Amino acid sequence: MTATTHMLKLCVGATCVEDLLEWQQSARAKGPDGLPRHVTRMWPKRADEVLNGGSLYWVFKGAILCRQPIVRFDPVDRGDGINRCGIVLDPKVTRVAATPKRAFQGWRYLKPEDAPRDLRAGAKQQEALPPQLESALAEIGVL
Repeated sequence: MTATTHMLKLCVGATCVEDLLEWQQSARAKGPDGLPRHVTRMWPKRADEVLNGGSLYWVFKGAILCRQPIVRFDPVDRGDGINRCGIVLDPKVTRVAATPKRAFQGWRYLKPEDAPRDLRAGAKQQEALPPQLESALAEIGVL
């Protein structure tokens, strides 16, 4: 049986989860099937593990704040001769316990045992903390 692994990606240009949600409502963020997708140049070498229940964990301003289940990987052709990978995402975003994460380029794999825990469903309705405060609280272990 194939193990499960997740992916970790910086949410560039967004300061909070609401920014991601707003972007994913735009036509530019959706694939032909209407599902949100993130296009990257590299195809995951561990695609089978990721597609076995993996999620994309998003990093905002130094903290992992949410995740989205990964539905599939689609080839993307933008007509420039570069083969790209479209990471097709479930539109449901699950907030997770704020976990500090330094900046990095591209994406990384994340073992299930290292993934932040999901917040309970009612937590998403609480007022969001400013990203810098949430990151600082996570760094000292309060969140």
